[in-house]
Amino acid sequence: MLDSLLALGGLVLLRDSVEWEGRGLLKALIKKSALSGEQVHVLGCEVSEEEFREGFDSCVNSRLIYYDFFRDPLSWSKTGEAFPEGPLGVLRAICRRTDPGPATIALDSLSWLLLHLPCTAICQTLHALSHQNSYPGDSSPVKQVHVLGLLHEELHGPGLVGALSSLTQTEVILGGLMGQASAHVLFRKPQQRPTYQVDPRTHLTFNLHLSKEEREAKDSLILPFQFSSEKQQVLLRTAPGQPPSHIFYEPDAYDDLDQEDPDDDLDI
Repeated sequence: MLDSLLALGGLVLLRDSVEWEGRGLLKALIKKSALSGEQVHVLGCEVSEEEFREGFDSCVNSRLIYYDFFRDPLSWSKTGEAFPEGPLGVLRAICRRTDPGPATIALDSLSWLLLHLPCTAICQTLHALSHQNSYPGDSSPVKQVHVLGLLHEELHGPGLVGALSSLTQTEVILGGLMGQASAHVLFRKPQQRPTYQVDPRTHLTFNLHLSKEEREAKDSLILPFQFSSEKQQVLLRTAPGQPPSHIFYEPDAYDDLDQEDPDDDLDI
């Protein structure tokens, strides 16, 4: 399962709940990336660095670049350990890195970032990271990047969760039944532009063009709403003493002609 989650680049969204936590799966994916030789950047916001590194051996911990936002999340201490541009500045710096190799970026957690930073800024940054885009002034876009975002789904509304889902390549929804944990994995195919265009006029069951005979028949057709030559002559040549207007009525085959007076029962 871990190999399939990391097979594609882009954003992998881990959606957990109070009952079924997802930090264990996040750490398992981080371990898999580190053992495969990738450099792993971790934004730690919810637990301490010591607690997060617990359970990793020295080989994995040596490949972790940890950014500690748990100790001083709002930079109140003003120490050298604080990051002046905050979490978004760290993510932008990772996006501008010059190391051409693949990398994994773990957000622990994405919910913490969404509760402290504008949603639009986070989505734009995630899109830049997961699609290997470079920021202005950067001529070296990064290669394949895995972005692992831990999302506590119960803290957010359906609109925000839907916006994040539209950015993901893979979603993992953690749940369970009768004490047995389960994971529902959703893979999205990357959108690709078509390499050719199809003529919509091909393979039609009817002809869009008229032949010479069909066009002549069309031009000679007299439509039912057109005046006949007799009507035109009468309208153009009015005899002296004749009323200036006439009503010409040509009954249709489907006209309902009732000879009786519909108002004969009224005392008029």
